[in-house]
Amino acid sequence: MTTRTPTASAGSGDMSLQARIADACNGEPASVSPPAILARLQEQVPELRLGYAMTRTGWHRLGGVVDADHRPVAQHLAAWAQAQSGGDLERLLDTCAASGGFVTRLEGRTHYLTAVTGERARDYIQIEIEQVQEVIERPLWTPDWMPDDLEDFIDPLDCPRLAPEPVAPPRLLFRRLVRVAELIESEDASANINRFLSDWDRSSAAASACFCDHWILGLRDYRDLQGDDRLSAKPVLVPSEEVPDLPDARVTRGAGLANLIHGFDRRIGYHFAWYFHMLTRRQVSYKLAEAVHADLMDDYDYLPAQDVAVLRDWCDAPYSV
Repeated sequence: MTTRTPTASAGSGDMSLQARIADACNGEPASVSPPAILARLQEQVPELRLGYAMTRTGWHRLGGVVDADHRPVAQHLAAWAQAQSGGDLERLLDTCAASGGFVTRLEGRTHYLTAVTGERARDYIQIEIEQVQEVIERPLWTPDWMPDDLEDFIDPLDCPRLAPEPVAPPRLLFRRLVRVAELIESEDASANINRFLSDWDRSSAAASACFCDHWILGLRDYRDLQGDDRLSAKPVLVPSEEVPDLPDARVTRGAGLANLIHGFDRRIGYHFAWYFHMLTRRQVSYKLAEAVHADLMDDYDYLPAQDVAVLRDWCDAPYSV
């Protein structure tokens, strides 16, 4: 097993840390591969020992406007459309028809990097770097499509679209840096995410692997009923090799069950992995934990004492994340 040693000085100067990471994203990188991004950031923050975790793909957001030759006209479509229309949709469409330009979108992926800062599961920094590329999405005007209103023009549900031709090279954008320990101690952290990380620390998983080598937190911004900006967190499995199946409705018992969960743990790479997958994957039935617990109550002995304690607490008060 390979573990990452916490960096002693990683707790100081967060604003400077963010500024240096953001600065590392500026300019046009020669490569946007994960190893190149990791090396680019590591050079700026030598006091951290960064590790690449994963990349989330398949998202996009509104772009801007380019002319017929794909030269930039406006960076933000919404602001441009509102300024050109003056509240009159027909006026906007006349401008679009005369220009021959295109609407663009930003195709994106998010790279997640981590740095261990302590011994607990929550003791790490999580960094999110966006990789975006502006591509052609649709013509500014097409004779066989009429938006219902300005909002429909800016972000239509259904309209003629073009092949996503790039109009600019990929670029990197700093998204956020989160000190996870501080997040978990804040009002934004749910009781279940707190318990998930505490279960890791209490179990044999903590002695066999570094939490952020196998999991990150999926973070989502939202606004609560009082209008305050908040952040929710959910454990997300770091992709590695294909995750083996665990039984769902029918679960074996005794030595067969012991071999099953220990084999799963070996494939995943740390002790008690089956338990944490059960808490986060709908494909894994709670019957698995119930069967293991029943075995242990029948004097089977194939889990260490700390894992038995965690499992017993879960059976008394089940939860998932």
